[in-house]
Amino acid sequence: MKQFTFEDLPDIIGKLDAKIDNIEKLIRESPQSNRNIENDLLTIEEASKLLKLAVATIYTKVCKNEIPVNKQGKRLYFCKTELLDWVKSGRIKTIVEIQYDAEIKQLSK
Repeated sequence: MKQFTFEDLPDIIGKLDAKIDNIEKLIRESPQSNRNIENDLLTIEEASKLLKLAVATIYTKVCKNEIPVNKQGKRLYFCKTELLDWVKSGRIKTIVEIQYDAEIKQLSK
């Protein structure tokens, strides 16, 4: 670790301050910092619009535990990121992906 003298302190503090300002700017501009809990929680109507499904279909999926949901009293809340992950989890593999997986399994035996 480098040794600093008392005379170096103003310069060092100035550099540290500039670095902290840059870090704060990066944090403010990052996509995740713009996402807050109010924008992430959806009502059933908002979830219906996001998923392009009827509200009745959403209720059916909730009753069958097919869709991620949070319930507070009689109100249903949906996390936007969880809904998008749920949609992505239903992705069907292409023939090329299936063949690749089969080849990998054959090689590992």
